Amino acid sequence: MRFVDFLLFPFALIYDGITSLRNKMFDAGLKRSQPFEVPTVVVGNLAVGGTGKTPFVEFLINRFSSAFNLAVLSRGYGRKTAGYRLAKGDSSPSEIGDEPFQIYSKFKDKVTVAVGEERILAIPMILAENPEVEAIVLDDAFQHRYLLADLNILLTTYKNPFFNDYLLPVGRLREGRKNVRRADVIVVTKCPDKLKEQEKDSIKGQVFTYLQVEKPVFFAGLKYGLPYPLNLKFLNPSDKFILVTGIVDPEPIRLKLEAMQKVVLETVAFPDHHFYSPKDMARINDIYNKHSAHNVSILTTEKDAVKLKDSKLLELIKNIPVFVLPVEVDMEPIEEEKLLKIIKSMIINKNADSEI
Repeated sequence: MRFVDFLLFPFALIYDGITSLRNKMFDAGLKRSQPFEVPTVVVGNLAVGGTGKTPFVEFLINRFSSAFNLAVLSRGYGRKTAGYRLAKGDSSPSEIGDEPFQIYSKFKDKVTVAVGEERILAIPMILAENPEVEAIVLDDAFQHRYLLADLNILLTTYKNPFFNDYLLPVGRLREGRKNVRRADVIVVTKCPDKLKEQEKDSIKGQVFTYLQVEKPVFFAGLKYGLPYPLNLKFLNPSDKFILVTGIVDPEPIRLKLEAMQKVVLETVAFPDHHFYSPKDMARINDIYNKHSAHNVSILTTEKDAVKLKDSKLLELIKNIPVFVLPVEVDMEPIEEEKLLKIIKSMIINKNADSEI
């Protein structure tokens, strides 16, 4: 621990008391959790962001949208609106949030996308507009205990797993480690390639110390695709990049690029969910000009790209090569098959029970 953590520790104790009391009220039935007839799958975490929830939601869409009529529901963190919103053709990141907008932009022909802080109010609204929906995937709703989900999938990162983390404000945990018990499935995300079985067993052992009943634990990495241009004026990226992101931790991207023999000359890290301004575009232009003699390209994430595509911002960076790095969840085939079987069985069985 850092010295400052000892100063923050009393605040973490207070925070633990508040979250523990809230959870105990739900456990005792003093606060009510609402189930729904439609199957609900929560993708969440114990920490505040950075566990790869959006790539995992997209992974589920890719695997299940052809078999089931899916909807995705998110709080829409960082948006400039409130209440329920159904994503439509004229929606924007500021209206529904950058991550829901990213999902809608990529999968609007495959899934229904909506946002709403109060999930138990938003679900009936989704079903009223789309009664054919057969399952709802809820992004970042593990702490939303007013919903009694059918399957809770908890994500934790390989680099900073929940069992090595601490409660806010000392660490990044939203609630105590023991609350992993509410999960039905635990997925360790952002794992390095070819993780050894011995290390997997060690991680599972540490997870199991917080569980009352053994739960399935899976391991997933990230797989990066070929960068594509934000502006079609530039078709091919160079092998040298300036990494520009508004995510929790850009370090895994930098390490992956270097492993692919790419050169990262500079990393420009904005806060998570950052909404870019003309001033930011001027900064990006200045940094690009500083390195332009090295035949460099700007590289950003899909989450950032949906905001950079704003016509006013795009005009300000039209003369520099900006490329977008796609990313998706990568699992070993056997592990993926086991995980998908758990989810698919729940959806089929729940829908079958609802029809009786």
